[in-house]
Amino acid sequence: MSTATEQVWTLGALLDWTAKHLADKKVETPRLDAEVLLAHVIGGKRIDLYGIRHNEVASPEVKQKYRDLIRKRIEGCPVAYLTGRKEFYGLELKVSPAVLIPRPDSEHVVMECIKVAKAMKAPRVLDIGVGSGNLAIAIAKHHPAAQVTATDKSPDALKIAQENAAKHGIGERIRFLEGDLFGPLAADETFDFIVSNPPYIPDEDIPKLPIGVRQYEPLAALQGGPGGFVVFERLIHDARKHLAPGGHLIVEIGAPQEKHARELLAAIPEYTLAATIHDYSGHPRVLRAQRK
Repeated sequence: MSTATEQVWTLGALLDWTAKHLADKKVETPRLDAEVLLAHVIGGKRIDLYGIRHNEVASPEVKQKYRDLIRKRIEGCPVAYLTGRKEFYGLELKVSPAVLIPRPDSEHVVMECIKVAKAMKAPRVLDIGVGSGNLAIAIAKHHPAAQVTATDKSPDALKIAQENAAKHGIGERIRFLEGDLFGPLAADETFDFIVSNPPYIPDEDIPKLPIGVRQYEPLAALQGGPGGFVVFERLIHDARKHLAPGGHLIVEIGAPQEKHARELLAAIPEYTLAATIHDYSGHPRVLRAQRK
């Protein structure tokens, strides 16, 4: 993508050069990132870059826009923020630095909820810390009768979650409330499911995170306080007031936190703790506790 010569660049040649350039810069997934960003710039699909548009000559506008995105990627900005979207559980979601980028491992929260709720006619579901809306929207899409409520203390995150819900045709089926954890709810309101991907990164580990996470993603959605359990402990204790008898709390955790997280849940007499759910890499990722 050098500007030193006036050589003609096809999209295929541009892709090949950029993938190598990203590899040289030690970007983790150079080919994939090059494909996703170029497809985004041309308004097409990744497969087009190997098919119908491979030999298309890149316009000066395409080259400039692509160059700008690649520079930001090398600086550490996540691809999802550069494209403004991320796929989660088969759904394309809008994302921005106001929300955590949805991870595939969080899909296990959705799968567990849907599995347990399958036999229920109209389960009441609460998503604490909705972020982009990934958990709430995926659950609502896959259980058409679910009654979903979602809370977040960030108005910017709620706005994005509402846009995503509207995009997927379920804007009227999810109630969005602004506030911290259970704060926006009526004291006597109860649910069959409470799901959450709370902040669980120990404060002391934040400086060790990849630059794309620690410098670009919202710290409030990551920082779990000293040890990483500050929000988790508030969540599991306060959830008791809002879980119907027999209701389920489904929470994502950090893989190294499984033992202590299970101990904290087991110490609460109102809960019966289920087996740990492991993620796609085989790491402990989701805990489920049922209110007795």
